[in-house]
Amino acid sequence: MTKKENHYVDNAKFFDEMCDWKEKVNEAKNMGEDMPPVTEYIGECFLKISEKLSHRPNFVNYPYREEMVLDGIENCLMYAHNFDPEKSKNPFAYFTQMIYYAFLRRIEREKKQSYIKFKLMEENDDGSFSKWFKENFFDKDAHQEEKEVEEYFSLSKSDLDKFSGKDKKKSKKKTKDANSDNK
Repeated sequence: MTKKENHYVDNAKFFDEMCDWKEKVNEAKNMGEDMPPVTEYIGECFLKISEKLSHRPNFVNYPYREEMVLDGIENCLMYAHNFDPEKSKNPFAYFTQMIYYAFLRRIEREKKQSYIKFKLMEENDDGSFSKWFKENFFDKDAHQEEKEVEEYFSLSKSDLDKFSGKDKKKSKKKTKDANSDNK
C-alpha cells in the first residue's frame, strides 16, 4: 500500500479549479462582462502558497513579511487570468514563481525606503543621530563608514546608483553637453 503524500496545496485540484475559472473568464470576456472573481479554493491556494513561501529561510526574518505575503496574493489575483492551462498543467509552480518575484520586489522597495529614511535623518541631523549611529553600528574608522552603510542596509553599488539615478543622469548629461560645447 503506497502512502499518499500530504501537500498543503493539491495541485491536481488546483489545476481543475483554475481550468473551470478560466472557462468562466473566457465566457465573460466573450460576452463583454467583467471578469468573475476567483473561487474561494483558488484564493485559499494563493494564501497558502504565499504564506508557506514567506516562511522559507531567505524571507522569514524580514520585518515586512506580512506585506510580502499580501503583495504575492495581490499579484496572483491581478494576473490569475494569464494562467494558460494549455501551456502548463502546474498552477502551483506558476503562482509560486509569481509570488517569489513579488517578494523580491517588496524587498527592493523596502531597502530603498530604509536607505531614504537613513539619508533624510542624516541630512537633518544636528549631530546626535550620526554620533549614535556610528557608535552603535560602525567601527570608529571613518574610511569604512560608507562601506558599512552599504552593508548595514544590504545595498550594492548598483542599488545606490539606482536610488540616486536622477542626479547621476543629470550630471552625465551636463558633462556630455559641456564636452560637445568644447569641440
